[in-house]
Amino acid sequence: MPRKYTFFVHMNATKEWLSLSREERTQYFESIQTDIFSKYPSVSIKLYDVEAFSSKCSDIAVYETESIQDYYFLIDALRDSKIYTVPYFEIVDIFPAIEEGFIEYESSISNNV
Repeated sequence: MPRKYTFFVHMNATKEWLSLSREERTQYFESIQTDIFSKYPSVSIKLYDVEAFSSKCSDIAVYETESIQDYYFLIDALRDSKIYTVPYFEIVDIFPAIEEGFIEYESSISNNV
């Protein structure tokens, strides 16, 4: 069974992002969907707003993939974009996880008994 990796990327929007109009933000997001996200279809992306509920970060991006290399390349491409060069967002923390990793572990130890 292929292993699915999930990365919870906690970010804070910067004043540069917040100073853009909502239309400019929408246009920029559409451009990175075309220019970056579409190049890595094996990586799914979900975005969450948390600023009303947390003081630790304003946004969380959740990336899911079976290809760590595609995830890595996608993040490198984002690092070259205005997302991180202006920056529009600053990374607070990244939490990598393996979906149902305990099942694979339990299977491995039961095979060794």
